[in-house]
Amino acid sequence: QVQLVESGGGLVQAGGSLRLSCAASRRYAMGWFRQAPGKEREFVAAISRSGRKTLYAESVKGRFTISRDNANNTVYLQMNSLKPEDTAVYYCAADSATIADYTSSRSGVYEYWGQGTQVTVSS
Repeated sequence: QVQLVESGGGLVQAGGSLRLSCAASRRYAMGWFRQAPGKEREFVAAISRSGRKTLYAESVKGRFTISRDNANNTVYLQMNSLKPEDTAVYYCAADSATIADYTSSRSGVYEYWGQGTQVTVSS
């Protein structure tokens, strides 16, 4: 059974940083999504199984960095220059596609989801 375990959320002031982690039971193409209260879930970032290809939402480009440690099947989301509008529950998701450099921003292609971790940015 696939397990995705997220950690690293919390409360931070605007302009601060947080790093989210997502530990998986095996190597997958991975994505991060977020959902704020009263809003639809939205794509944040994605990384291929190889780690060579990444995708970002326009709203986080230049501030967030997705990376992975394939030795430990862990994906990270480094979030810098956080803004109040980044406040949301952040979810990691896994896609079992086997193509090494495949990534996607579409939530529907991800088969497995973590439990979510709250990120709150105060102004």
